[in-house]
Amino acid sequence: MARNIVSTSQPLATQAGVDVLRKGGNAVDAALAAAATLVVVEPTGCGLGGDAFAIVWDGSSLNGLNASGRSPAEWTPERFSALSDMPGEGFDTITVPGVVAGWAELSRSFGRIEFADIFQSAIEYAERGYHVSPTIAKLWSVEAERLGRQPGFAECFMPGGRAPRAGELFGNPALAASLRSIADTHGRSFYEGPLAKKIVEFVGSLGGCLSCEDMAENRPDWCGTIAAEFEGVHLHEIPPNGQGIAALIALGILEHTNIADLEVDSAAALHLQIEAMKIAFADMHAHVGDMASMRIAPDDLLDPEYLSTRAALIDPEQAGEFRAGVPKAGGTVYITAADENGMMISLIQSNYRGFGSGVVVPDTGISLHNRGSDFVLSDGHPNQVGPKKRPLHTIIPGFVMRNGSPLMSFGVMGGGMQAQGHLQMMVRTQLWGQNPQAASDAPRWRVQDGGKLMVERDMPNGTLQSLSDFGHCILQDPPEAAFGFGGAQLIQRIDGGYIAGSDHRKDGAAAGF
Repeated sequence: MARNIVSTSQPLATQAGVDVLRKGGNAVDAALAAAATLVVVEPTGCGLGGDAFAIVWDGSSLNGLNASGRSPAEWTPERFSALSDMPGEGFDTITVPGVVAGWAELSRSFGRIEFADIFQSAIEYAERGYHVSPTIAKLWSVEAERLGRQPGFAECFMPGGRAPRAGELFGNPALAASLRSIADTHGRSFYEGPLAKKIVEFVGSLGGCLSCEDMAENRPDWCGTIAAEFEGVHLHEIPPNGQGIAALIALGILEHTNIADLEVDSAAALHLQIEAMKIAFADMHAHVGDMASMRIAPDDLLDPEYLSTRAALIDPEQAGEFRAGVPKAGGTVYITAADENGMMISLIQSNYRGFGSGVVVPDTGISLHNRGSDFVLSDGHPNQVGPKKRPLHTIIPGFVMRNGSPLMSFGVMGGGMQAQGHLQMMVRTQLWGQNPQAASDAPRWRVQDGGKLMVERDMPNGTLQSLSDFGHCILQDPPEAAFGFGGAQLIQRIDGGYIAGSDHRKDGAAAGF
């Protein structure tokens, strides 16, 4: 609890954010300092070659930023016509990285200190090295096994031919130089200067078609937010191309159930949440993509009358299978920070699956994401691969408002877990009154592809049996899914300050003064 506070998935990043607050920066400056540091100290979840989204309460209004990049202009459906699915790694998964442009835009619009000043900790850790934590070391080892043969990966991230072990010192001088270039040019070198040239030339040498024009044309968008009411508060999410709308659909469905009459963590309450999430995902996967390609408007998917019809599909005593409805036509890190002047920010950035594509640009430390792998190949689908399109995104920042005032900024990492995590954080904090740390620590569940239910090992056996009796096919947290439930960070306003929670599933840390 503090008047000024930062919560991230890594203690060194949290410390970097607090240092900036102490030097006169505001919440946005602190979040950006933490974000830049995470690129260095948690490369298993983010990098300069990733994307970002943010929601900012500036003291008087809520602002949503979409800093996800678009596909190359040459990514026509025909380019991928011989494939049955989009590739999962390599050069043909790389869309234009948006995170650096997002940092620059946030600093330009809301920052109090110089842009270059937010990079001090990140550059120092990249130059001098940092001790790799046990959690990151484990993830690093898994990713090195998978991506070690991708161009540039081993040279950058496998010194001595292997991933660094817990406690070992790891530095990345090439990344430090890239961070300095970005800091000195307010990000322009990444899109129009020497870094852009290196990215384009290397991807091209591998057979990719990312161009200088693709990089130079990249712009983040101030897109506002979309929202749904739940228990007297409003959850705000970034509009599509993100999956935040799935959390809003699920919450809207729950408003038409009797969940408020049930006990926290009861099997009946969990069953309703799971079924609502399954319905929300069915709608999302059918209707959501780049806003310019969607035939169904977000407002139609969130219409209370439509959500009432979707809620009616839930059998309170039996698990179901759900198809998309037809409304009327119309590896990730998370950071949150708040300051004593009332500014709050919910910021998320990612290279997508671990290190992303596995492609690392030589002599830059820039690991490029694989966000393009989330396009689909189905003709006419709103998320069909195409030129200059944003793919469906998993990373989503959350923000809760009450009566027009900010209440909570939060996020849950972990691919398709994120919308499900938002739902679980909302019902715990807003329906059952749990504080941010209690909500973060509670055992989680997630719906898998095919409708199977994965649960964490500390979920009580009696609850598991009851869920099984409801007809849910349960898989219990195998070792390879140890990080599949993500990590969560939350900051909630209290009288005269804030209370923060940070997740034990990663190396989460909250700090303030």
